[in-house]
This record gives sequence, C-alpha cells and structure tokens, in this order.
Amino acid sequence: MTISTDRNQQIQQLQQLIQGIDYAMLTTIDEDGSLHSRPMYFNGDIDTNGTLWFFSSATSHKALEVEHRQQVSVNFSSPNQQRFISISGTAELVKDRQEIQQRWQPELETWFPQGLNEPNIALLKVNIKRVDYWDDKSNFHAKSISL
Repeated sequence: MTISTDRNQQIQQLQQLIQGIDYAMLTTIDEDGSLHSRPMYFNGDIDTNGTLWFFSSATSHKALEVEHRQQVSVNFSSPNQQRFISISGTAELVKDRQEIQQRWQPELETWFPQGLNEPNIALLKVNIKRVDYWDDKSNFHAKSISL
C-alpha cells in the first residue's frame, strides 16, 4: 500500500467519523497564551487533502488569534453515537472570493445574512496534523490518525 493510499483511507475514515455532526468546538490560542474555544458550524467540508473549512468573519477575534498563533484544536462529538473526535492542526485565514463562493451553502445565511455579499466574510482553513478519536467500535480506547 502506498503512502497516498494510506492517507486517502485515513481521510475517508475521518470523513466517516465526523459525518452527520453539524457543530465543532474550535480552540485557538489567545494573545496571553490562554485557550479560547467557541462552537463553529461545520457544513461537512473536509477536502481530499485532509483540510477542514469553516466560515468566519475576517475581523473576528478568532481570526486575529489565528493570525498570531496558527495552532488550533477542533473537537467533534456525537454522544448518542458514542463518537468523540479531537483534531489538532494549524489554521489560516483565506479571503479568496472564488474559494468562498465554491464552499458557500445557504445554511450559512444564519451567521452571514448578506450571504456572499457580507463585507468581511472569510474562510478558516484548518490543516489537520493529527486526529485522536474514541468510538464504540474502538471500545473507547484512543485511536489516532496522522495526516
């Protein structure tokens, strides 16, 4: 098996783990070094490179935190299905209009009432480095995926 095949399988496994989970907790590092978490709507957007995408305002506090310290954690949970996923990686702010248009979904109007015309709309791109997860199939022993 080649490395790219292994990676593709790991990304598919991650996609299956987070399938159907609409919200994640994104943790960033504040300027004083403290951790700051907030819920983020997740529209199922994980690409074939193992990258998570979230919509954000480019002027939000989380965007400023990511510009100073790129390390983030993203956590998903589905207690009813006994799935818990913790992702660590690096984030960057993306303001590319074409990328924003490509990833836009109507559900996002809840947070961006002007849609794609929202003046400070941006994407948070999370490059995944490691995934730890617990689920009923693993008998709640930690399993890891490195991307």
